[in-house]
Amino acid sequence: MLNRQQHNEASNTSLRSSYYAWLWVLAVLTAGGTAANAQNAPEGTKRPDEPPPDKSIYNLFNPTSHDLMREMSTDRPDQTESPYTVDAGHFQVEMDLVNATFDRDRSGGGDVRTTGWGTSLNLKAGLLNNVDIQFVIDPYVSEKTDNRGDGTVTRASGFGDLQTRLKINLWGNDGGKTAFGIMPFIKWPLVGNSLRNGKIEGGVIFPLGVELPAGWGMGAQTEFDFVSDATGGYDVEYFNTITFGHDIAGNLGGYVEFAALVTPESGEDWQGQASVGFTYGFNENTQLDFGCNFGVTQSAPDFNPFVGLSFRF
Repeated sequence: MLNRQQHNEASNTSLRSSYYAWLWVLAVLTAGGTAANAQNAPEGTKRPDEPPPDKSIYNLFNPTSHDLMREMSTDRPDQTESPYTVDAGHFQVEMDLVNATFDRDRSGGGDVRTTGWGTSLNLKAGLLNNVDIQFVIDPYVSEKTDNRGDGTVTRASGFGDLQTRLKINLWGNDGGKTAFGIMPFIKWPLVGNSLRNGKIEGGVIFPLGVELPAGWGMGAQTEFDFVSDATGGYDVEYFNTITFGHDIAGNLGGYVEFAALVTPESGEDWQGQASVGFTYGFNENTQLDFGCNFGVTQSAPDFNPFVGLSFRF
């Protein structure tokens, strides 16, 4: 991602504390969710005293019937992934119509301005009732760096990275107050250039969803990334997020989010972002979104506005 580049050792101690606190919260919620939540089928498919329908019979080649499909859930527009999967035998497309990045770095007496924009696609297919596969593609990325100190300008554009992700929902897919999943992923080693490092990288994401009182919803995740370093080895990045969302009016909803990224081994600055965004559902299968991520640490991009579209079939 364009916004995961720089970190600093001076902030590692506080970030490690934040990281372990996140794991503690996640463990508590996980235990509570396991003990307290029996899954329920989508509203309208059963009476409260009936067991949920058996959806394990559905798969990629035997699609879930439309009356049993759950409400569409997307991994965008916030940076917190959803624990819910695409229904078996159905497909979902989530895309950035445009995603821009603006940053100005004046550290060390310099003045470097970076701008970038691009598009991305997340192509999903429901393999089983609780498993989907995803292909994340950056069809076009453009970056410009203007160093006002020495007068140099560099530009790069073209095809970005390709990732494959597998999402497995562990509970809560079809009902309940909480939902939890696991999502391993891999970035393929496409030929390196000014936009790609040409290295195989990967990681695993643990997304959590919680239904709160008064119509609020919360999402959180802990993510471990294994990224190539300058010495030919790999560093571990820790990416933690929390988001709160609520319906605003009609089909319009909104959310606020905080995200933090740290790479303790690198000795670079940790990166923090605060975000606000909105979603608008045209119908049960199509959603528009827009918003902006704001850097709250010097190492994070200053502004990251975006507009996106998601649909399923």
